[in-house]
Amino acid sequence: MSTSKILVTLDSMRYPNTGLYYFGRSLGEALLRKNDGQFDLHFFLHPNTSEFDAVDVKKQYFKKYNKFFYVNNKNINLFHFTDQHSRLKPKKVKSGKKIMTIHDINQVHENQTAKQLKLYLKKLGERIYPCEKIITISHFAANDVLTYFPDVADKISVIYNGADKLEVPPGHQPAFKPQKPFLFSIGIVAEKKNFHVLPALLAGNDYELIISGILTPYKDVIIANAKKFGVEERVKLTGPISENDRAWYYENCEAFVFPSIAEGFGLPVIEAMHFGKPVFASTSTSLPEVAGDAAYYFNTFDPDDMQTSFNNGMHHFSNGGQAAKAILHANKYNWDKTAQQYLQLYHNCLHNK
Repeated sequence: MSTSKILVTLDSMRYPNTGLYYFGRSLGEALLRKNDGQFDLHFFLHPNTSEFDAVDVKKQYFKKYNKFFYVNNKNINLFHFTDQHSRLKPKKVKSGKKIMTIHDINQVHENQTAKQLKLYLKKLGERIYPCEKIITISHFAANDVLTYFPDVADKISVIYNGADKLEVPPGHQPAFKPQKPFLFSIGIVAEKKNFHVLPALLAGNDYELIISGILTPYKDVIIANAKKFGVEERVKLTGPISENDRAWYYENCEAFVFPSIAEGFGLPVIEAMHFGKPVFASTSTSLPEVAGDAAYYFNTFDPDDMQTSFNNGMHHFSNGGQAAKAILHANKYNWDKTAQQYLQLYHNCLHNK
């Protein structure tokens, strides 16, 4: 009996320094570790992606003029669309079983016109409905999907992401090194990340604030708020950073602060916990589900309330035992475990379970 062929779309790795890049790389590596010959894995990649060049896995590359190469390819038994943005669309695939991972539908929480929301949901539905199975990366994301697509309740399930334990190479120094104790945050510098509320945490202390990630015009809002509190000299937006710099900031920060109001999972909070750091997050979207009682929370974004929550949390953390608790919580999110769940899902889907 021949081994079933699985095509895993990882073409969203074409955007470095993004959540989808790290998700694709980590899941791809874990699938290869745990597959053990169960399936004939094929990765669908963007030509600029080199992370799997040295790995013994069959690769197919997206090209402008052959993006529907697999439309009638009956040799693929199952397609796993690892996000809802792949250039290969489920509705264009006419053979094989189909699974799609949805990371979030945060657009429904953003300021959109009714027309914009309707168009977004229409396009998302065109990707959801052809699939036999839908996976979300949190129960929060699953509930969002079911709010707008209640008729897919029988084919939706949750598989949590893993979280890599980053390592700082001996002697490594970041491109920008803070001169004082600092708070750290990371993510695309966009309105949904809510970074502009963070400068308030610098009032009354001598901390620096480091925010890393792809810059957008929203950076001006952050700087304006920093000036409002008179702390602009202690706020640094680094832009995108290397993985080693990211690890260094996690390891050396006083606390990780993450006020995002749009997350399907919230990987950075778990990465910070791997280093035994106090994590402060918003109560929005998936963050309380993923971070649990190992994090501290901003119940509002009022500057005084945030300072109180932060100071109380730092005092509690300093009493001891909380670093070990954070690390233990982070260890629950393991990519090998995630990959095993996906491999089991492939088996179940192929056998109509």
